[in-house]
Amino acid sequence: MANGKYAARKLKKDRQKHRWSDSEYARRERGLREKSDPLEGAPQGRGIVLEKIGIEAKQPNSAIRKCVRVQLIKNGKQVGIGGAKGRAMGDISGVNYKVEKVNGVSLIELVRGNAEKPVR
Repeated sequence: MANGKYAARKLKKDRQKHRWSDSEYARRERGLREKSDPLEGAPQGRGIVLEKIGIEAKQPNSAIRKCVRVQLIKNGKQVGIGGAKGRAMGDISGVNYKVEKVNGVSLIELVRGNAEKPVR
């Protein structure tokens, strides 16, 4: 291994080569987070509700969570989306997003009765 006075280029090249064995670095450099993300890096997305589904929570909870299966308008991918309570749905596997609005009206207003769902 080069450690001498003029070894900077070799040290730098070796360091760069060995960085690829770090899985976090490799994923970041290859952009795998954006590639596997259905929203493709966007903070929000729009979609069409395909069906309403009830998903059982993980043990020890026995609740049935109300979720929807949505097809994204952006790229046609189908994703599972949870209700509007906020927070991550930690006891449901496969549900990583939540519903915010229906036909441009927020779910909180619909639940409180401040607004009615507009008919298309």
